[in-house]
Parts: sequence; structure tokens; C-alpha cells
Amino acid sequence: MRFRHPDGSIVHLSYCTNVHPAETLDGVRAQLRDHCEPVRRRLGRDRLGIGLWLAREAARVLVNDPAELRALRAELDSRGLEVVTLNGFPYEGFGADEVKYRVYRPDWTEPERLAHTTDLARLLAALLPDDVTEGTISTLPLAWRTPYATDPGAARTARAALTTLAQRLEALAELTGKSIRIGLEPEPGCTVETTADAIAPLTDVGHERIGICIDTCHLATSFEDPDTALDALTAAGIPVVKSQLSAALHAEHPHLPEVRTALAAFAEPRFLHQTRTSTAAGLRGTDDLDEAVAGGALPDSTPWRAHFHVPLHAPPAPPLTSTLPVLRTTLARLVGGPVPLTRHLEVETYTWQALPAELRPRTRTQLADGIAAELTLARDLLVDLGLKELP
Repeated sequence: MRFRHPDGSIVHLSYCTNVHPAETLDGVRAQLRDHCEPVRRRLGRDRLGIGLWLAREAARVLVNDPAELRALRAELDSRGLEVVTLNGFPYEGFGADEVKYRVYRPDWTEPERLAHTTDLARLLAALLPDDVTEGTISTLPLAWRTPYATDPGAARTARAALTTLAQRLEALAELTGKSIRIGLEPEPGCTVETTADAIAPLTDVGHERIGICIDTCHLATSFEDPDTALDALTAAGIPVVKSQLSAALHAEHPHLPEVRTALAAFAEPRFLHQTRTSTAAGLRGTDDLDEAVAGGALPDSTPWRAHFHVPLHAPPAPPLTSTLPVLRTTLARLVGGPVPLTRHLEVETYTWQALPAELRPRTRTQLADGIAAELTLARDLLVDLGLKELP
């Protein structure tokens, strides 16, 4: 979905296909047929943007076989789908029964991460619509905090990898005329947990093609104030490459038994749900929601937030809620001013099948309805900010 900003530039809205995990190219094609095109039809649009997730295996096939890449591009066009952004965070295995810490490997100290991201940049340059010259890719925020923090050479290795990537992106732009930018995506528990944590490493790299991806669920989980975060990034000259529109799980009164019970329903074995609370002594947290709910690991006199991407249009029932207000505030700053701070927005609720059983979509139809409802909400927010939806 495309929107014209009051300054005349185009802002793209898409939804991320990591909600339909597939490791193979055949699986990706099935996603386009079974999920993405039905969502587009529900929205009544001739064109729908998708934030494509290509696992390592699918990406390698496309890189090694130009005919397969041309065929994918043709299928996107025939189904009324367009790609301006990729989710490069998960490498493989995102559809496994247990993902947890696996999603952070390989990290930016490992050569596989640089190789995969280079592949994705080359593929995105080929998949961009003819009238679009800029693509974006989100990636993990260097590494999970351990063992990175105890390795004296880790920061140097990661910086070198990102510098090499920037050089490759420059060469790709010269070759194709397409500008691909990469955004580190701060996430609780990682080396770069907050936007503030991103400033130093991105300043060290010091390249306009390497910036930040702001995930509004992660921003909220870490209790970051959107205005403070964006002011600091602007002052440091760090570009907001893209933003993922998502909402975290919020518990205002975690000391109450009924709140603990409600939270426990969201603790599940597949994904990591880092949980945080902001205290007078600073941010406190656990790596997963079940650790927090069990008691004793976190102070419970202040609100808790958990890294659980809840549907934008359907916050959980009381006594819980979502951090949709944080998304609204962030979006207003990103695209509500005289000039957009980013032009790529991506709805990223990948946890539909991790929701408590009674909230999960039971059919493809229900899932498509839910994704379409999220995109409708995002569209309405953009229109309210003065952007004009384009055909």
C-alpha cells in the first residue's frame, strides 16, 4: 500500500510474511498464493506491499538461479504484490516448534550473517518495483548479549562486517541503480537492546546505508519514550531505515493474581517473550515471560511489558492491554511531521499462532481477516496523519 506524504514523497506500508514461515522457495510461493493475495483481495486493493522473509535456503536458490528470481518477480506482479522491504532478522528455522534463542544465530560476528544479508540485498534490488529505487532490510541488532559481551573482539568483528556490507551496498547501487539500506533492529536482551544502544555502534560504522529499524513493540517493551528516542537518533545523524508497526503486551498491575493468570496464558514454548519493568533503579527484566510470571524475578509494583506481538486491532482482554498508544506516538513522529523520518512501514505480528488457544485464527480465512484488519488500522492512522492513500 502506498501513501503520498504532504511533502510529496511516497510512504510504503506492508505486512511481514514471517507470520507464514517457510524455509523453501516453494513455501514462499505458497505464501503468496494462500495468504498474501487473499489479504490484498480483502482490502480491495489492486496492489499490496509485503515485507518478504526469505530463509537462507530460499535466498540461496534465488541467488544461484536467475530464472527462479525472474519467476518470483513475475509471480509477485501477477498476484498484485510488491516488495520494497525484507525482514532479514531470522536466518532459518523461524517456523520450528521452538525458536527461542535460535533466532539470534548467526549473529554479526559470524560470516554467515554477512553472506546472507549480502544475498538479501542483491535479491531485493532485483525484486523492487520498476518505479522504486530504494529498498530496506531489517537485521538483528548485532547479537544476543551473551557471549558477545564477554568477547573482547566481538564488537570489532561486527563493525568490520557492517563496514564490508556498506561497501557492498555501494557497489550494488552503482551496478543496479537501486539503493538498499540496512537497519539494525533493537530488541530486548540483545547487544543493542534500545535505540540509545544503537547510536554508538552505528556512529562507529558511520555509513548512510546502515541505520536503524524501529520496532514499536520492542521500543515499548523497553519503556523507551518515542520522542526522546527519535530526538537522540536525529541528533546523532542515525537514519531510521524502516519501522515495524507492532504492539507489546502490557500489564498495569502485575502484582494482582488475576493479572498473573492472564499473563501466564501468553507464556508459550515457541518464541522468546522478554519481559521488562521500569523502576526507580532502572529497567529490570527477564528473558522470558514464564520467568516473570513465576514470581520473584521482577519487581511487581510497576507495570510490566512483554515482547509479544499482539494484533494491532485486537488488544487482549482486561486486565491486560497492548502498547498501541506507543505505536501511535511513534508513527506520528515518523511520518506526521513536515518530512517523513522513514518511508518504509511494516506491520509485523508474527505471533498469531502463539496466541492463547481461544484467540488464535483457526483457518486461513480467519488469519487473512486478522491481517487485513491490522493493515486497515495502520492505513487509518496514516490517513489521520495527513497522508493520502494511493491506488
